[in-house]
Amino acid sequence: MLWLTWMAANTTMWMNDVAAAWLMTSLAPSPLWVALVQSAGTLPVFLLGLPSGALADILDRRRYFMVTQFWVAAIATVLCVVILLDWMTAPLLLVLVFANGVGLAMRWPVFAAIVPELVPRPQLPAALALNGVAMNASRIIGPLVAGAIIASAGSAWVFVLNAVLSLAAGFTIMRWRRVHKESPLGRERLGSAIRVGVQFVWQSSRMRAVLLRIALFFLHSTALLALLPLLARSLPGGAAGTFTVLLAAMGSGAIIAALQMPRIRALLPLQRLLFTGTTVQAVAAAVVAFAPNIYVAVPAMFFAGMAWIAVANSLTVAAQMALPDWVRARGMSIYQMALMGSTAAGAALWGQVANWTNIHESLAIASVSSVVLMALAQRLVADRGIEEDLTPSHVFKVPQAEAPPASGRIQVNIEYRIDPARADEFLALMQESRRSRMRQGALDWQVLRDLYDPARFVEQITDESWTEHLRRFDRVTAADVQLRDRKGAFHIGEEPPLVTRLLIER
Repeated sequence: MLWLTWMAANTTMWMNDVAAAWLMTSLAPSPLWVALVQSAGTLPVFLLGLPSGALADILDRRRYFMVTQFWVAAIATVLCVVILLDWMTAPLLLVLVFANGVGLAMRWPVFAAIVPELVPRPQLPAALALNGVAMNASRIIGPLVAGAIIASAGSAWVFVLNAVLSLAAGFTIMRWRRVHKESPLGRERLGSAIRVGVQFVWQSSRMRAVLLRIALFFLHSTALLALLPLLARSLPGGAAGTFTVLLAAMGSGAIIAALQMPRIRALLPLQRLLFTGTTVQAVAAAVVAFAPNIYVAVPAMFFAGMAWIAVANSLTVAAQMALPDWVRARGMSIYQMALMGSTAAGAALWGQVANWTNIHESLAIASVSSVVLMALAQRLVADRGIEEDLTPSHVFKVPQAEAPPASGRIQVNIEYRIDPARADEFLALMQESRRSRMRQGALDWQVLRDLYDPARFVEQITDESWTEHLRRFDRVTAADVQLRDRKGAFHIGEEPPLVTRLLIER
């Protein structure tokens, strides 16, 4: 049910993109204005991704997902009315496309967090590939339907259908019998939730590598989609139908690749797959740029679609596997911010380059740049992260307090006795401890060594409050338990490491 809802939601997105981009070619046919349609649609995800992801981790995800669909329906209704009243202008179209993008910004993180609830972790790559099928089936269905409606009835009726489908999706989500479980500690504050989400991603070497690669790929690959309406017009006999056929070819290639992703991943390791996919997409974009007719452009778009889904799916799976459930929506919202932010920037960048040169040379430059920069990223920013066991664990004993402090920061000191000859090994391991504590939401971390007792080390962790200190125990994973055991193996004292908790008086 939710997969069909997601497919309907994406179909409305593509219908909106096609109708808005084609409408802009009539209102303001400049390459920059046409490219800005895509920027306006994707920029909200970059601007609102963090709050949206935090809310999706805090609130009832079913209700939140439902509201996003009603928002999109409302914006589609406004677009329809403005067009029918002949009030539409190029700036107003960008504003309304931006408002529609707000709905996309709200719904993507929550759906990304929902999927792992519905399938076991080993099946997550296949489920994400299935979502890729939905996305790219909608890439075919949406433009085909939008093109047919534009040609027969006009752009306004595309937005009417968008509103109807979005309302249907919203009411379908209402039927989902999901039970929202409130934390005994209460809801996280929005600001704190955002801070913790950013900290987790920043302290994860795997997530940092994934974000760089997805940003580079979409910064360049978006040039093809952003300039495609103008490329379609430049082909012999180019019209709305040409644009639709090219998008459908790309979507078809993406679906074929999505269905073959398990085999592709088995043949190519992640780093090689990313570089190969980037190269294929770059070559395909260059072919489309200089294609003499639609018969050359369509196969190139097909291969561009295959490369696009191979890279996007592989990086999405890598991001999902690097995130535990408690921070998944926030982590995926940051991932989506990198994707959409680079898409928005790329659309504006390559649209401006096309103004300086032309659309063909702009795509050629983007193709060369994408391969060169991805090669540099692979060489200079290697993904050295290891696959961690992120299964939730409740091994750590939750501390109790007769009178828990209502406010004030908490300082936790853990004292170790370490053989001075092994101090360097221990300190190297403590850097892993630092990353673990900060990923869980600690405000600060440091390790202290006694000047007068070389065997005494103190790990010091600062938490925002007593409640946030307790939340860290809910976020402990099997990997954290293994890390604790590795640290404990260095301890040479007769008693376990001494733990003290102090309230920082202001």
